[in-house]
Amino acid sequence: MFGFEKLDVWSKSVDLADVVYRLTKDFPDYERFGLANQMRRAAVSVSSNIAEGSSRESRKDFARFIQLAFGSLMEIVSQLHIAQRQGFIAKDEANKLYAQAKEISKMLSGLKRSLGN
Repeated sequence: MFGFEKLDVWSKSVDLADVVYRLTKDFPDYERFGLANQMRRAAVSVSSNIAEGSSRESRKDFARFIQLAFGSLMEIVSQLHIAQRQGFIAKDEANKLYAQAKEISKMLSGLKRSLGN
């Protein structure tokens, strides 16, 4: 097992990506390469940056990747608002995804603090 796989925040970010993939598969075909793709890429980026950062030799570098993961998470939140306004995601589903993002954001902030930044 790799070190990042032991991190709850990594596991929860993979769960978030699963939800994003599930929700975006029902987007209209014309959004397949638009908003759906953007949301999926951002969702994958969160866990990927945590994983990549964990391989860095310094805590400062790891913290930088945690900040990138946080940025990708904020992209998802913004895109979630757009998707809901466009009627692609139901309000209750959007609220659940928003709550997941909020929890992950707190975990990322705590991890970054623990790294000394």
